[in-house]
Amino acid sequence: MSSELLDVTGAVGNRLAAPAAGARSAGNTGGGTANTGVQVANVSKSFGPEGAKTLVLDDVSLSIHAGEFVSVIGPSGCGKSTLLKVIAGLSDADDGAVTIDGKTVASATKGKMIGLVPQSPALLPWRTVLENVTLPITVNPKANAGRTLRDPQEILESFGLGHAINKYPSQLSGGMQQRAAIARAFVFDPSVLLMDEPFSALDEMNRDQQRLGLLDFWQTNRKTVLFVTHSVPEAIMLSDRIIVMAAHPGRIADVIDVDLPRPRDADVYATDEFRDLEGAVRTSLQSVMEKKYV
Repeated sequence: MSSELLDVTGAVGNRLAAPAAGARSAGNTGGGTANTGVQVANVSKSFGPEGAKTLVLDDVSLSIHAGEFVSVIGPSGCGKSTLLKVIAGLSDADDGAVTIDGKTVASATKGKMIGLVPQSPALLPWRTVLENVTLPITVNPKANAGRTLRDPQEILESFGLGHAINKYPSQLSGGMQQRAAIARAFVFDPSVLLMDEPFSALDEMNRDQQRLGLLDFWQTNRKTVLFVTHSVPEAIMLSDRIIVMAAHPGRIADVIDVDLPRPRDADVYATDEFRDLEGAVRTSLQSVMEKKYV
């Protein structure tokens, strides 16, 4: 297989064709300089005992430039969450390498360069909302040297939680808890934000409200985001690029540019351009569901 990276930050408006089995598209490999975003080079990951391992990620390579919002979508079992965990340093790759702004994952995590928003809010029930959001600042304070920390109360107010700062998680709705978890990830101003289906447990109306709130906040902050989702409309609304993954084993099958203008709001849902993109993404997903990897 080629060792070149699949660059998901190509010219706006171009929809990249799905690579043939075993192929990878050429792209920018980044380098050791700051603010190069996320670079994933030939990452493979298997689970299980020796002699009976299951290949979950197969030679995955991608490049996400600083300040881009990229979503990953694909069928269950395609390795979306595993890829995110490898980038976050929560799981080691068997082969390949990941860099964050030119640094190793170990160095990036030590320097608090990565913010993680899991599927569940994971708020500490004995801490108030403000105390939960303040927590990352108090952990490993040496890593905060020279860093511009965000005011936790200001972040919460920007997420519409100013009235809830002294409440406990059990006193909040599911959507409010998830907003608090996202605010917590922003508070130490990470270079990269990794989000693993953060709205999956919410009903559709609440989910749409939360994604629009995230979109509004991100459009004023422009962090590098890798966002795992099963929702096609969510991926289109939020993203600059959509990575379509295929399963068994997990690999990148397609990369689709989202050339909708920013800033975006709910009116975008009703446009012909949005509907065309939705059709393109669903066609790509259908294709990977039907094809057997050889």
